Amino acid sequence: MSGAVDLSGLKERAAQPPAATAATSAAEVEPGSSTGLAPVIDVTEATFQAEVLERSMQVLVVVDLWATWCEPCKQLSPLLEKLAHEGGGNWVLAKVDVDANPGIAQAFGVQSVPTVVAIAAGQPLADFAGAQPEPQLRQWIAALQEAVRGKLAGPPSGGEPEPEPEDPRFVAAEDALEKGDYAGAEAAYNLILNSEPGNAQAQAALRQVKFLARADGLPSDAIEAADARPDAIEAQFAAADAELYAQRPEAAFDRLVALVRQTAGDDRTRVRTHLLELFELFDPAEPVVVAARRKLASALY
Repeated sequence: MSGAVDLSGLKERAAQPPAATAATSAAEVEPGSSTGLAPVIDVTEATFQAEVLERSMQVLVVVDLWATWCEPCKQLSPLLEKLAHEGGGNWVLAKVDVDANPGIAQAFGVQSVPTVVAIAAGQPLADFAGAQPEPQLRQWIAALQEAVRGKLAGPPSGGEPEPEPEDPRFVAAEDALEKGDYAGAEAAYNLILNSEPGNAQAQAALRQVKFLARADGLPSDAIEAADARPDAIEAQFAAADAELYAQRPEAAFDRLVALVRQTAGDDRTRVRTHLLELFELFDPAEPVVVAARRKLASALY
């Protein structure tokens, strides 16, 4: 959205080319691949969004979480690579060194390596831990491919896709937002939702606009004021919004999870509701959200 705070940037743990370069990344063209996708890729926290979550919208992605010191990994990884190459890019093996990328391991809740997680349409589909014999791996992959058949976009065709025409309703909303007219943008998105209540794009954009309007009016010392009054719920809400607006989601989520632990009854419900609203600004598979949801569950139960 034009003029909006770039929450998608929170998906990047380190400097990297824009996610749009995924179409020409290391996972794109490999000699001998029947689909144009490299069957085996190395993934880091910086490339996880583009190479795993976005790639899984096209094909099944199997994430191999391994470590250099892990003996079972030395048995399992070569088998997975062999099967991926046989698949010719019909599914992608994404290899993650957990020691070099602890954030990914934490997001998946990895307790031991090797751990293997299948991702489709941005969501975990199945997983297992420990080395497995080749026949069982073949059956597992085959069952997953059957489960997602016809439900994903498929590998890139190689041709340039035709650009989709812009929806004038969204253009009007984005123009208003670019001018800082939050009320106008909110009204434009509400107009879309009045006729299309299930329009996910408009729903997500409306949540963003409401957050931006709220965050734009925060005092510059919101975080300091909240730190001085740890029991003031509204002050903590303002500080969490300020931290999120400043691209510090972990700090915002941790602040509210701590507040959940301190509160009870209606106050706890209010804090939980505010935290869940912040979660909705992100892709649910975003590692920082997955980790925060685990912390919230621990605080509640």
